This record gives sequence, C-alpha cells and structure tokens, in this order.
Amino acid sequence: MDAMTKSLIVDDMIDEACRTTGLDRFGGESFREGLEILVADVNRDTERAPSFIARFRADLVRALSTRLTVIDYLDKHPGLLERPIERPVFVLGMPRTGTTLLSNLLAADPARRSPLTWEIDNPVPPATTATLRNDPRALARLEAERQMLAARPEMGKYYRGSAIYPNECVFIHAHEFKTLMWESRGKLPGYSAFMLSTDLTSAYEYEKRYLQLLQSAAPGIWNLKMPSHSLFIPALLRVFPDARLIWTHRDPFSATGSLCSLISLGHLGYVGRVDRAWIAANYPRQVAAHADRAMDAREAIGQDRIIDVHYGDMMRDPVQTMRRVYAQLGDEFTEAAHAGMQEWLDANPQDKFGRHEYKLAEFGLTQQALEPLFERYLSSYDVEREG
Repeated sequence: MDAMTKSLIVDDMIDEACRTTGLDRFGGESFREGLEILVADVNRDTERAPSFIARFRADLVRALSTRLTVIDYLDKHPGLLERPIERPVFVLGMPRTGTTLLSNLLAADPARRSPLTWEIDNPVPPATTATLRNDPRALARLEAERQMLAARPEMGKYYRGSAIYPNECVFIHAHEFKTLMWESRGKLPGYSAFMLSTDLTSAYEYEKRYLQLLQSAAPGIWNLKMPSHSLFIPALLRVFPDARLIWTHRDPFSATGSLCSLISLGHLGYVGRVDRAWIAANYPRQVAAHADRAMDAREAIGQDRIIDVHYGDMMRDPVQTMRRVYAQLGDEFTEAAHAGMQEWLDANPQDKFGRHEYKLAEFGLTQQALEPLFERYLSSYDVEREG
C-alpha cells in the first residue's frame, strides 16, 4: 500500500484538484483551516476499513474541484455577484426534527427556489428555470438513485432525498470544509471541536456566492435548510441580514436517538465499524448545542425573528401547518403551492420505504441520563413528547 492510500496529504489533494480541473483559483485561502484540521483528524484514526482513506480522499478532492469550478465561473461572470439574495428562508433546528419534510414542502411551491441535490453537486454551468428538473445531469443522478434504491431499498427509510429535491447547505459548506457533514464519518474529535468553536462567516460568504451562481438563470426567493444553522445564527445573519428563520421542534430524546442511528450508518459506510461509545459521548451534546445556541441567538435578535414549527403538527396536518408558516413569513399560500405540496405528500408517504427504527438503548443511553442536557430547552418550549 503506498503512502497516499495510508494517509491524506492536503497539498497533494489540492494539486490533484487543480490538475484535473485545469484551474488554480480557490477564491481565497479560508478553506484551508478546516481542511487541515479534518485531514489531521482522519489520519489519526488507525482502526479503519482499508477503503476509508481512498474514499475520503476522493470526496475531499471532489469538494476542492467543485470549488475551483464555482470560483472560475464567477470570475468569468462577475456581474452575478451584484445580484442580491433577497429575504431567503433558512430552516434550522436540532437534527432529525422534520427539517427535511419542511424543506421539501417549501420546494414544492412553484413560486419558490431551492438548491436541488443535483445542482449542488454539479453547479457549472448553472441550470435555467426550465431545466431545473430535466437537465441531463439531473436525469443521470435520478437514474443512479433508482438503481441504488433498487439494490438497497432500506436506505429510503433514513432520508427523503432525490436529485430533484432540495438538499442541505452542508454540501455547499463542504467546499469551505466547515460542516458537520465531514464530522459524521468517523470518530473525529478534533474536527468536531473545531466545528463547535469556529466562526462560520466565511462558509456563509461562500454559500452566498454559490447561490448567486445558481440563480443566474433560475432566480427566485431561496429556501435553504441545514439543522446546524442553529449553531451559527449570528454568522448567518452577518451574511444574510434579511434572512427569515424557521425552527423545527421535536422531542429531543427521539431526535437524539434518530441522529445516533443515522451517524452509525455513516460510520459503517466510511470506517467499517460503529463506535457506539463515541456516538453516545458526542452526539447528545451536539444535539443540545443546536437548541442552546438557537435559544441564545433568539434572545439576542428577538423572539419574533424566528418562526416555530412543531414536528407533531407537521406529521398530523402538514398542509395546515404550512399555511400557518406562510402567514408568519408574510407570503401568500397560493393554490399552486397547496397543489404542489399535496402532490409531494402523496408521492412520499411517511413510511414509503419502511420505518426508521431507533432506540437510545442501542448506544447505552437513557432518557433519564440525557434530561439535564435538555432541561433548558424543554422548560422553554412546549414540545410534544413521543415516548
């Protein structure tokens, strides 16, 4: 096994991205800090599957390459950076609290604009409004998803994803190497600590440029989603000062169990084993930080600046819940919006691919032990308990 397969080397990956794209401008060096911390953490893990380094390396080079193509396109079309991102909607909350459902329902309104999975992954050249869902890149991704679900239908239990559905801002922030998405792929305590202590302003600045590229021929009011926006609301508002924020609420014990289960899949896929002790030690605190930091931000910016949506309401009557959300956003809930949302709901029943089963006990956790973490949150919000 050569040295490259044993460990990751930052400059080697940067050189490969530049060589394969023929480009060399990254739009600044702010991405290096997170990349270097992440790589150092990955290299420390010696108990990994043989394919771990090669797979992680490919993902990092792909992120660097996409960033190069984005910056190159914007360099060639500088006028795009003059076009504003007006009153974007950001969906946030603890992980596994219904942010994906809410994001998909917003995207089902033809009057709104969401970054779709395929175009986040392959943004250059940007799509037009007419080609957002039938671009050859979208159709190729849809076919790959069809084959994946045919081979592993159980994967549909965990995430309602599709090439032509909206996806999370984590996949944009990944090019700045400031996202918890990278942290979910193994026991990476150094990078985890970095993510909870760093300033995400540069990631939001990069995201703004990314959206300015995507909206060049497919404009609209943006709907954006990432649970961990909850951790970084001050940075978000520095870059998007007129943003509208929606916070999804759910029983934190159910959310924590669901997240731990999801992280265990990431561990299996990348390192080939599940470190349940690390998951149990790290992720309940991370979930609690989402709630605590959102509450801190709310106290600073004003209670009315954030719209609250409860998971139970979304499950029982999603359309009526969305009517209330639109009223609070100050947006018209049109017949086209209603029809689009109902069509999406009909095509995506809750247990379409089976039920995602998860239990805190699988990770040696109990609700009683976790209660102190969520005392502030549960005393502040009337959250419907699930168990």
